[in-house]
Amino acid sequence: MKRQLGIVMDPLEAIQRKKDTTFAMMLEAQKRGWDIHVIELDDLYLLDGETFARSRTVSLSDDAQQACCYLEEHEMRLGAFDVVLMRKDPPFDLEYLYATHLLEIAESAGALVVNKPQSLRDVNEKLYASWFPQCIPPTLVSRNQDRFREFLAEHRRIVIKPLDGMGGASIFVVSENDPNFSVILEVMTEHGRRSVMAQRYLPEISEGDKRILVINGVAVPYGLARIPADGESRGNLAAGGSAKGVALSERDHWIVQQVAPVLKAKGLLFAGLDVIGDYLTEINVTSPTCARELDALFGLNIAGTFLDSIENYL
Repeated sequence: MKRQLGIVMDPLEAIQRKKDTTFAMMLEAQKRGWDIHVIELDDLYLLDGETFARSRTVSLSDDAQQACCYLEEHEMRLGAFDVVLMRKDPPFDLEYLYATHLLEIAESAGALVVNKPQSLRDVNEKLYASWFPQCIPPTLVSRNQDRFREFLAEHRRIVIKPLDGMGGASIFVVSENDPNFSVILEVMTEHGRRSVMAQRYLPEISEGDKRILVINGVAVPYGLARIPADGESRGNLAAGGSAKGVALSERDHWIVQQVAPVLKAKGLLFAGLDVIGDYLTEINVTSPTCARELDALFGLNIAGTFLDSIENYL
């Protein structure tokens, strides 16, 4: 019998096929003969204690000139799927939170949900790196502006970022005596009503913000170093950074050894660690990317490795 794969994601029409990791997973599932059901957040619903979804099966092409084809529409119990992938991009807002609750009900009804809904709630992508203090740069999370001033005075140059952002959005690099520092703090903390993160600035960002993909506790042996564009401090590809493939260093492997067993134990089977220089800066678990770039650079099949690991759970 065919595997039934549900994928909760952003609209299929909006993704960039050549760069989208979710699309790579879908292509690999299609190659294996699985039925692929596309589900958006507003397709999910709870009825009499069970989670359902309006889903659409699809036929996919990796040729950007050919449209992906929707085949049939279904109303299905989510618990009836073999696997449900939660690949909706942040922000992790209340609607995302509610979706994880609905997915958890589907999980209890028999579906393998990846990544695990409870762990998606537990693991804030910015905060959770602090569970591994041996791996991270000096870091402050607060909404008190005086603490940020003390942190800047100690480290002289810092990065400030929101706890719910993605793609490099709303990230500021601030140096001592920056005349805009007070305004940045007011905006970022909403005048002391919102917690944000500050980290010591790492000049190694010029060599790239390295994305390391970890599948079921095992790292892909190469990372994607995302290098800031001229005049930029952010390496994110969404912020105009360029990409270079690199072999993982000894320090990278050490960081993975610290983090990966915990991720595996929490049911986070596909994660992306962000490393700048010698330091872990983020742990991405909602919809980590960069698989297609690494596949193209090193002749890998990261989606194949991922689906192999899923089949071991079925």
